[in-house]
Amino acid sequence: MTFAILGPLEIRRRGKAVEITGQRLRTLLGLLLLDAGRVVSIDRLVDGVWEDCPPNAVGNALQALISRLRTVLADQRGLVEAGAAGYRLAVDPDRVDAHRFVRLAAEGREFLMAGAPGDAAAALHAALALWRGPALAGLPGNHSVTAAVARLDTLRLAAVEDRVEAELLLGRQTEVAAELPALIAAHPLRERFRGQLMRALYGSGRHVEALASYEDARAAFADELGADPSPELAALHLSMLRHEWAENGLRFPPAGESGSPAGGGGPPHPPPVESAAPLAAPRRGNLPARITSFVGRERDVTRTTELLAGHRLVTLLGPGGAGKTRLSIESAEAVAGRMPDGVWLVELAPVAEPSQVPQAVFSALELRDPSPVASPAAAIAVPAARDPLARLVSGLAGKRLLIVLDNCEHVVEAAAALADQVLAACPGVRVLATSREPLGITGEMTWPVPPLDLPPGDGDPGEALGYPAVRLFTERAAAVRPGYRPEAEAAAVVRICRELDGMPLAIELAAARLRSLSAEQIAHRLDDRFRLLTGGSRTALPRHQTLRAVVGWSWDLLDEQERTLARRLSAFAGGAALDCAEAICSGQGLARADVLDVLARLVDKSLVVAHSHDAVVRYRMLETIRAYAAERLAEAGEHDRVRLAHAVFFTELAETSDPGLRGAGQLAAVAAMAAEHDNLSAALRWTVETARFDLALRMVGALGWYWWLRGYRIEGARRAREVLGLVGDGADLASLVLARASYGANAAGAGIELDRARAELAEVVRLAREGLPRPWHPLVVMAGPIIALFTGVFTGGDHYLDEMLAHPDPWVIASARLFEGYGHFFAGRIAEGRTELAAALRGFREIGDRWGIANVLAELAELDFLHGEPTRALEAVHEAIALMEKIGAVDEVAYMRSRLALGLNLAGDRAAAEEILEDALKEAVRNGDRIAMLNLLSARGDFAREDGGLDEARHYYAEAMRVIDETPGVPLSTQASVNAALGLLAEQEGDLTRGRRLLGVALRQALESAEVAVLGLVLIGSAGLVLSEGDPATAAMLLGGAATVRGIDAVVDFDHVRITERTMAALGREEYSRCYERGRLLSREEIVAVAGRGGEPYSPPSSR
Repeated sequence: MTFAILGPLEIRRRGKAVEITGQRLRTLLGLLLLDAGRVVSIDRLVDGVWEDCPPNAVGNALQALISRLRTVLADQRGLVEAGAAGYRLAVDPDRVDAHRFVRLAAEGREFLMAGAPGDAAAALHAALALWRGPALAGLPGNHSVTAAVARLDTLRLAAVEDRVEAELLLGRQTEVAAELPALIAAHPLRERFRGQLMRALYGSGRHVEALASYEDARAAFADELGADPSPELAALHLSMLRHEWAENGLRFPPAGESGSPAGGGGPPHPPPVESAAPLAAPRRGNLPARITSFVGRERDVTRTTELLAGHRLVTLLGPGGAGKTRLSIESAEAVAGRMPDGVWLVELAPVAEPSQVPQAVFSALELRDPSPVASPAAAIAVPAARDPLARLVSGLAGKRLLIVLDNCEHVVEAAAALADQVLAACPGVRVLATSREPLGITGEMTWPVPPLDLPPGDGDPGEALGYPAVRLFTERAAAVRPGYRPEAEAAAVVRICRELDGMPLAIELAAARLRSLSAEQIAHRLDDRFRLLTGGSRTALPRHQTLRAVVGWSWDLLDEQERTLARRLSAFAGGAALDCAEAICSGQGLARADVLDVLARLVDKSLVVAHSHDAVVRYRMLETIRAYAAERLAEAGEHDRVRLAHAVFFTELAETSDPGLRGAGQLAAVAAMAAEHDNLSAALRWTVETARFDLALRMVGALGWYWWLRGYRIEGARRAREVLGLVGDGADLASLVLARASYGANAAGAGIELDRARAELAEVVRLAREGLPRPWHPLVVMAGPIIALFTGVFTGGDHYLDEMLAHPDPWVIASARLFEGYGHFFAGRIAEGRTELAAALRGFREIGDRWGIANVLAELAELDFLHGEPTRALEAVHEAIALMEKIGAVDEVAYMRSRLALGLNLAGDRAAAEEILEDALKEAVRNGDRIAMLNLLSARGDFAREDGGLDEARHYYAEAMRVIDETPGVPLSTQASVNAALGLLAEQEGDLTRGRRLLGVALRQALESAEVAVLGLVLIGSAGLVLSEGDPATAAMLLGGAATVRGIDAVVDFDHVRITERTMAALGREEYSRCYERGRLLSREEIVAVAGRGGEPYSPPSSR
């Protein structure tokens, strides 16, 4: 699938356009495409789609639009990803024409700067060919769209200028001279076009026209801007007046001197253009030359230069090691051409006293006092004055230059005073400052320097190599270990970059360690990062030579209140909301009322990062700063007290949030707990490490349903098992029972440790009935039905459902109806099952529980697929997936997508089904969901069999059996399904003996699990076997019996269709119908006996 926004918005799937209707939907897609592969915040999407007129329930409206977008995209591969921070279009940016254009244009410019105009021209032609018209044509002209269009138009013009430059260097002056007048008419103030036209005319022998075009430019600039052409353009004009200009650096003879008529022929063919260099006036200033590459900051440079174009004071903010200095130098270099009096770097780090700041600036700018013996070559002469600041202001009068004030934080007041006076007195001066806190004066624009972009922790390590943080590590690693290639240890490199928060200095220090360690060793030792990350450049500032020195510099600038709050904030693993910080960090020297003000100061000083989501601001420390603060917390003797307060707070938060996970408040409760997921996990770990088992049991119980909903079932089961293994006698019974239910439910749901899970859930039922006051927690009362659901044995489970139906919680009652529906389906009572599901759906809709609604819809959709009603089924499963995505139920979404794939295949959309199945399998592997992996591998095998790829099918089934062998306690119904598929494969291959054996195993497992869907599949496979053995009448009987067992008359799935058609062809329609009806009238025991007659005799399953 490809996307185009350089023109009208367009999607193409397999070469065909996909229709996108509705302005808001198109705008939403456009905004996601502009940041393809990156999360776009909800606030930005709302602003872009509705601007100043959002609807009242804007969250619901946005979710509805996202759902529509998924439908348009036939979102089989999870292209639109929902997260806590917003939404992400999970596509390779290169599949979006705008991002491909930006990449090609950047490559073209790099080729141009490297002296390879041929390659540059090819790349730039390819970039510009992607444009089909105005960017995002047809979308409303709101602020978000207009700003994006303006940026793309600017990049397009720059690419055109670069392409023209390449053509000039290739000697194509005549073609360029014909093209440029139209470009200048459209963009009369683009000076680069004017200079290029002069060069093209002059280079093609039209000297008079070249000089006249300069006069045209001067007149246009005077009329429109009241300004003269730049010194560079004037210098170009002068060199042409003197006949000194040549594109290749040689002096061409005037027209006519070479033997050709004046104005004809032009100059002789120039030598290779790689040796040519455009004329450029020398730049003034003191910026250091680049020694190492500058990685991953292209957007930040663009943004900084944009801010400098509109504001005279811009401050780059960030903690030590964020890359502020390097970004300021690169940004200053980018605007140097607009500063005729230069770009000047002032390094304030060595300045010890605030009073020395004006003199430091004075010296850095190479200013001097007037002297009778002063050199005429000195940079700028200033009148004598006693006050250094006054001398500085006098020297800068009338100048147009940029001052870069680097590292202002330790002299911030003096730097602010200097900037304020200089900017007020010198209108041609601009200031770019770097600091860990704002200067805090009128007119200042701040730009927080973010960490380098990081790959996702659970992504493909191979794909991670293109992320800026990983690129920086790789490039610096190659400097200390020539030839270094990260592919072999990509996962470790990703971990290093993520552990170091994408901070450039820390990453560079880590890369330097590759002299003596592998990336895996470095990653393993990051818990002791301050000892590990030393040995920076000897020429760097002392505070940039070790990681500890970097953080210590900032810490030393804090006052006592700030240090107190900062060290206590280190207890928070996932950041903190204000109320959490106030509750946990106040006391003993820091009043609760002061926390907000002190927190704001820490944000200003770049020790804490503030970010807003859903109108809630959270405060987070970068991990390196947090580790340093944790050391200070221990030194202050506060560690145990603060961690205990943290654990108690988040245990109570989990307990108060848990009831909201079931009902109308589900989204809010899920969001609250998801925001605190890392804190909840950290608190639980601490309670285990310090043997606070009362808190640990309470937290395990309170987190059980959250783990289930959000797909943390494996993590939850393992944490719960760890706690249960440490708890001794005397534990609170209610907490113990709920913790056991939490373990059993999550282990069963994840398909791990199933035997132990069943035993724990059975113990939950026993303990609850013997001594637990009612009403029980919903997870406790569900223990029995969960055993039935994940073993596939509903027989004898009715009393569990009676307990649920008697519960006062309507959510539990609706869940009882859902479980009862499952029980009917397992027994083949389809009509009764539908009735119970309808009751469950009403119950869940009444209380607003999205999880319950989605589960009922998914079950009804599967029935509709099997009954040949794909339209209604697809509507239901799409709604179910959308509901599950809203609450972040990743395990449920993966399962439902697999069901969607099978349903789409039945509906005839095989390509979409295969895409979904492939992505669902990847997601199951990523989540460690082994039961889902089993089902998906088996489904891939079914698809291969359907296509005649029997070898491929055998491979997938073998993989499924391997998973079964490696996973203790896999439900019998799942084992039966795989064995039945293998039996059907053998039947297709003509290996009837093997087919009979495998179907016999599947028959026993299906009967013992009471799974009628699998039993029906076994009967259909048996029909195929007896048909191949020459007995079509018995085959028809078995097909009839399968319909009765499954409760489904429709013939829709592959095996049913192919065996029915063959049987009907062998018997004729009338005889087939007669035999089929005979089979329908047999009891389950009788039809099972028929199925088993050709192999091992059937015997009833033993009881367990």
